[in-house]
Amino acid sequence: MPADRLHIVTGGPGSGKTTLIDALTAAGVATSPEVGRRIIREQIAVGGDALPWGDERAFARLMIEGEIAAHVGALARGAAVVLDRGVPDVIGFLRVSGLTVPRDMAAAAEAYRYNRRVFLAPFWADIYRHDAERRQPPTLAERTEAIMRETYAACGYELVELPRVPVAERVAFVIRHLKEPA
Repeated sequence: MPADRLHIVTGGPGSGKTTLIDALTAAGVATSPEVGRRIIREQIAVGGDALPWGDERAFARLMIEGEIAAHVGALARGAAVVLDRGVPDVIGFLRVSGLTVPRDMAAAAEAYRYNRRVFLAPFWADIYRHDAERRQPPTLAERTEAIMRETYAACGYELVELPRVPVAERVAFVIRHLKEPA
């Protein structure tokens, strides 16, 4: 199945996902950046309110559109791609925010599938930092990781927890798992 070529890295904010994706890219692995960070940067640049700390529903709507586009784009590459988050992350975001998951978003999580093994970056207090796009307190980052864990499991994925080790070791861990049959 073509979707087996699409590998997700998920977890809470500040758990090292983007650093891992950047290091995988440097190691020659095809990757796709996080949609949510791009949306936040765009919304801040235009003074928009579709932000995780603003209009959460509008943010989720932009995220689902972006995640679907990232999925389609990754499939078109015709090779294995590691994506920083995926469609189920939007469902997790809505759940973290205490919002109802619209039927079309739940359907999107069923329609746009990935490799059954999903990499989960666990909350890691030692590396958690705030920045312009990450304003959540550590307690919310930890809760987000727990909800992403539940959301991906409920969507039928097997979670592979990333070890809390230096990025080079995380890269080796992911590459080793990419070579294993699903």
